[in-house]
Amino acid sequence: MLPPTAPATPPESRRPLLAVLLATFFVRFGFGLTLAVFASYIIGRSSGLAGSDVGVAGLISAMAPVGEFSTVLISGAIADRYGRWPVLFAGMATAAVLFSIAATTRDRYALGAINLAFGVASGAILAASLAVVGDRADESHRGYEMGRFDAVNLFGWVGGFAVGFGLLGVLPNGRLDLVFAGGAVALAAGLGGAAWLRRGAATYHGTQAYDFGNVLRNVFRRSVLLVTLPWLVIYMLIGTALVFLATAAEGIGISTTYLALAIGGGGAILVVTQPYYGGLADRFGRNRFLTIGAGGFVGAMVFASLLLAYGVTDPLLAGLGVSVVLALAYGPAALAALTDLTLEMSRATTMAIYSLTISLGMLVGLIASTSLYSRYGNPGIYVFFGLVSAGLIGLTVARLRENVAVGSVSPTTPAR
Repeated sequence: MLPPTAPATPPESRRPLLAVLLATFFVRFGFGLTLAVFASYIIGRSSGLAGSDVGVAGLISAMAPVGEFSTVLISGAIADRYGRWPVLFAGMATAAVLFSIAATTRDRYALGAINLAFGVASGAILAASLAVVGDRADESHRGYEMGRFDAVNLFGWVGGFAVGFGLLGVLPNGRLDLVFAGGAVALAAGLGGAAWLRRGAATYHGTQAYDFGNVLRNVFRRSVLLVTLPWLVIYMLIGTALVFLATAAEGIGISTTYLALAIGGGGAILVVTQPYYGGLADRFGRNRFLTIGAGGFVGAMVFASLLLAYGVTDPLLAGLGVSVVLALAYGPAALAALTDLTLEMSRATTMAIYSLTISLGMLVGLIASTSLYSRYGNPGIYVFFGLVSAGLIGLTVARLRENVAVGSVSPTTPAR
């Protein structure tokens, strides 16, 4: 199947979209870079985590999702009321400062507080960024534009993880503070580049007609929830993997260097697949690719469980790889479907639901997975994967039944 033709972006939208993509890459690169080493940084060693260490690292790591989900709706409302860019730039500047502070301390209470504030900044950045893309994407091309955003977003994550895991195998634990300093530099670079690209461009500056109560009633309606709740379940899985992937890989005989190379290669696949999947979702329907993506996530959990149980084999790695490629179809289709349901004056608040659900999913996932693993070991992880899979399957069935009952949901307003 040939890839869909890339839509022509209007000249007035090109620089702001490039600014968001540039900012997104550097933000996610900095986040991934530091998160890859965070557990080791907290406990003061890079291998041999005991159950109590896992619990402490999981608790401190969970502070960022707490900060994000408890404030992101407010960040979205501010972006709708006063404009996207002030919220985006303020979040990036705050995150850069927090990284700089984290590089100076290993006090667990201080790192917990820093991570909490970091979550607030992260939610603001994501809600504002998605709103900018939604503002400038035509209805027929939303999947493609959201795919481009998701490609850069995820490529930044995996690029940061790849470099972070690589540094974890090279730097002594006592010099991991340099990783946080590098994260601050990445945020500053993204902020400067985005501000330069955005200069002089016409942008959305907010509205005095914003009604937070009315917006909340709309963003929590059933059609929106059936698109966003699967993210909560998915990020229960992803949040756990992000924090403990390095130690889990070492436990089944995969070195951090090999893991870094594998993740870096996965980032290249993301750049290709996300706009491609988004364009296909524009052409053939969001719902179809939401279902394909959900199936891919379930398959990935099945093969990950088998790898934990039986060790590394080529067939299991191949099955995991195919499942992950299929899972990548979910993001662009879901972001486009969510944008279809938004009004411009409340878009950032609605897109904040995405941030809220993924941060809440990371929090719940970290608590559940670390508790199960600390008590039961690998069987606890199998139970965790099973519960996540059941939740994702149940929500997918509910969304399919909803679509059969009411038909496709039309956008409430054009994107521009």
